[in-house]
Amino acid sequence: MGLFSKDIKTKDDLFVHTLRDIYYAEQQITKAMPKMIDKATNPSLKQALERHATETEGQIRRLEQVFEQHGQAVKGVTCEAIDGILKEAEHLMGDVADPEVRDAAMLASAQAVEHYEITRYGTLATWAEELGRPDCASLLRQNLAEEEKMDESLTALAKSSVNRQAA
Repeated sequence: MGLFSKDIKTKDDLFVHTLRDIYYAEQQITKAMPKMIDKATNPSLKQALERHATETEGQIRRLEQVFEQHGQAVKGVTCEAIDGILKEAEHLMGDVADPEVRDAAMLASAQAVEHYEITRYGTLATWAEELGRPDCASLLRQNLAEEEKMDESLTALAKSSVNRQAA
């Protein structure tokens, strides 16, 4: 579906399309996380990724609630952006032999994922409010808060140890 697809005629259509986009993205992230966790050598990074994998499962459940509350079928649409971010992360993990440098690359890739999710959840929560759906907005803001917290955690981890160890 292109940006100016005939399927998107209203703001509600755009909301549903974007909801399906982030639902697909979260599913793909869930599939990618075990490989990242397995390759992480920094114990704090590994722990952060494990914690976020569990959070992601909860975020998916909230998204499913949003679909239900909004009267839509639970389904995703291909998100080329997250596919690209995850593909780049996989290449970086495969190309870097030094485990400490790989951890730094992985952490940076994880933050790219977080930043994408933050933009999606922020936009969706705002649109839900504007569409008169505070119930949906509340669930989306919960996901947004978790993504922001994870991003802050990764930044602190990068500054306190991972980037220094890679140097």
